[in-house]
Amino acid sequence: QVQLVESGGGLVQPGGSLRLSCAASGFTFSTFLMSWYRQAPGKERELVAAVTSGSSVTNYVDSVKGRFTISRDNAKNTVYLQMNSLKPEDTGVYYCKAARTRTGIPYWGQGTQVTVSS
Repeated sequence: QVQLVESGGGLVQPGGSLRLSCAASGFTFSTFLMSWYRQAPGKERELVAAVTSGSSVTNYVDSVKGRFTISRDNAKNTVYLQMNSLKPEDTGVYYCKAARTRTGIPYWGQGTQVTVSS
């Protein structure tokens, strides 16, 4: 079955960096659109970044542009989110999502907590 396992979250000071990973199995990873979402306490889940199957297109929510980078390694069935210059408002649970298309059936990981605080 489809499995998405996130890792790399933790507590970091403002201005610091983290690298999230999402290891995928149970489907043809290289053909799926991969995305990272986050959910802050009391807020709705929002799209942070997405990358197409061949890495030809990436997009980001405005609040993370220039600070976050999404990438994927199809040989390792893994998608990454490099997060630099972290701010307290980046705090939340970060989820990995896989889908064949933007409107396709989504598969979700269990999430990893990111806390940015001094």
